Amino acid sequence: MQSKVATLAGKMNVRMDGTHQGGNHGRLLLGLIGRGVQASRTPAMHEREAAQHGLTCLYQLLDLDEAGRRAEQLPELISSAARLGFAGLNITHPCKQAVLPLLTELSDDAHALGAVNTVVFRDGKRIGHNTDWVGFSESFRRGMAGAPLDQVVQLGAGGGGAATAYALLKLGTQRLTIIDVDTTRAVALAERMAQLFGQDRVVASTEVAASLATADGLVHATPTGMVGHPGMPLPATLLRKDLWVAEIVYFPLQTELLRAACAAGCRTLDGSGMAVGQAVASFRLFSGLEPDPERMHRHFLAGISAVEVTV
Repeated sequence: MQSKVATLAGKMNVRMDGTHQGGNHGRLLLGLIGRGVQASRTPAMHEREAAQHGLTCLYQLLDLDEAGRRAEQLPELISSAARLGFAGLNITHPCKQAVLPLLTELSDDAHALGAVNTVVFRDGKRIGHNTDWVGFSESFRRGMAGAPLDQVVQLGAGGGGAATAYALLKLGTQRLTIIDVDTTRAVALAERMAQLFGQDRVVASTEVAASLATADGLVHATPTGMVGHPGMPLPATLLRKDLWVAEIVYFPLQTELLRAACAAGCRTLDGSGMAVGQAVASFRLFSGLEPDPERMHRHFLAGISAVEVTV
């Protein structure tokens, strides 16, 4: 894995002392660490947005599903990227929490969430940020304006679920019920959020049907529905037309859950807004430049459409 990082650094003309030849303003070396990330549109969004600012950006997928790679190699990969001059890394499933002890600093939001999806290398430091919650929050404001937030059920308590839970409570959700196949993880996330927002606003549960019966909305924050993880996270019979449904999976853009929700008459939100929103915030952190969110969203949707046509 280290050799691939070194090869990438060579392509970008990065010296082994971690500095960019010609200065940092002309080149941007980035990567994404996670499992099953080959369909990610994040590289295209960053590379195309960088070009609009006169930067040469090379963004590499460092997929843990590739031969010989294991999650246990995360410390080695982080160290190699820092040493070889990467400006930063995006982190996705299953490393958003495992990366925490490998960092020197955390932003306030990342510390509160206990999950990191963006690592910035600067002045010898490894600084962890969480832009997932920003991405979801902005997507919800735009795509679900006016949706009731009194009672919301969330499926999933991993790194993505921590971000959506944090965003929902900041948006004004009065009662958030968190459900996960790993009940211990659901309880831990509920307790973390309760410490931040109040004990009466967050609860963990194992009862999907009972929780949804009185809910205004459903947020899906598990890998179910992704390419390689087909299926539904719950029976379609539990969906009803007065329930809104928000998804964080974006490949495919229309998951089985969203198709079933549309068929039931639900108001829906796909995962593209969160994916773009987190990338916008990450690009700002990596480059120090102000990205164009609408332009990045267009690049994202163009890439998704092209891939889905060929699959």
